[in-house]
Amino acid sequence: MAPARVVKVAAVQAAPVSFDLDKSLEKLGRLVGEAAAGGADLVVFPEAFLSAYPWRYAFDATIGAREPRGREWFAKYHASAVAVPSPAVDIISKAAKSHGVYIQVGIIEKDGGTLYCTALLVGRDGSVLLKHRKLIPTAVERLVWGRGAGDGLGVVQTDIGKIGTLICWENYMPAARMALYQQGVEIYLAPNADDLPSWVASMQHIAKEGRCFVVSVNSMCKVADFPSDYPPFTPEHHDRKPDGSQWEPEDIVNRGGSFIVGPLGVPLTEPVWDKEEIIFADLKLSEVIESRLDFDPVGSYARPDVFTLTVNTKPGTNVNFTT
Repeated sequence: MAPARVVKVAAVQAAPVSFDLDKSLEKLGRLVGEAAAGGADLVVFPEAFLSAYPWRYAFDATIGAREPRGREWFAKYHASAVAVPSPAVDIISKAAKSHGVYIQVGIIEKDGGTLYCTALLVGRDGSVLLKHRKLIPTAVERLVWGRGAGDGLGVVQTDIGKIGTLICWENYMPAARMALYQQGVEIYLAPNADDLPSWVASMQHIAKEGRCFVVSVNSMCKVADFPSDYPPFTPEHHDRKPDGSQWEPEDIVNRGGSFIVGPLGVPLTEPVWDKEEIIFADLKLSEVIESRLDFDPVGSYARPDVFTLTVNTKPGTNVNFTT
């Protein structure tokens, strides 16, 4: 019998240099190098790592009114976002190729005047394998992020297994999960910005439901990771910590909680809280098939005669030109 194939993954729990694309790319390159030195085949970054998850800021918008400062900060956000393709993507590709690793990174993608929360998967050769835009931004995210389409709801066959991804609360969309399961996902990547304890249980459930490995990766960020004039953390802003006091530079905004789960829902690592860390795990891919002995959500435990799902994989193009 051939030896079991083992893949080493690295979940990078770290904050970007928020609203600064160049410095965030520099940090990405350094962290990819550290993960590769640790033997990683696949390096996974959090949601919106390039180059900001705009914690606690609604861009000065209320129902019926928008303020000039919010528009100015949206322009700054757009300036620090990533076009695909672009020189920023070339830098990510170069890091993947030079270290011989797969990289998935959460980016704020800009396309025209709209921003999207996107997961970008890059191969060992530097090619872009998958671009998945978050289907439904959550709550106030909908103000600054557009909605993705079904063309990014894919699973990629690679030499380390079949890789797919959903971003943050997309993972609470049963139909989206089923679309990945049907494509045979083995390594399910879940970049997120959720540090609630209930998220841990959700990731274990998805691993057990999908009979796949799940890599849950969140950032850990502090007030100091944002510009000094970022509105929510300035003294004159109404936003405060849960205890009512003002924000201080070392206050933690997002606690992290990144961890990796096996295909029976059993954690391979424990969640990491309140610090930046690269979390490694060895994935024995034979465990995916072993786990499906008694449950396969799109096979032995499916009832296509009772339930069906249709996925529209057309791009979300508004205008089509014909001749």
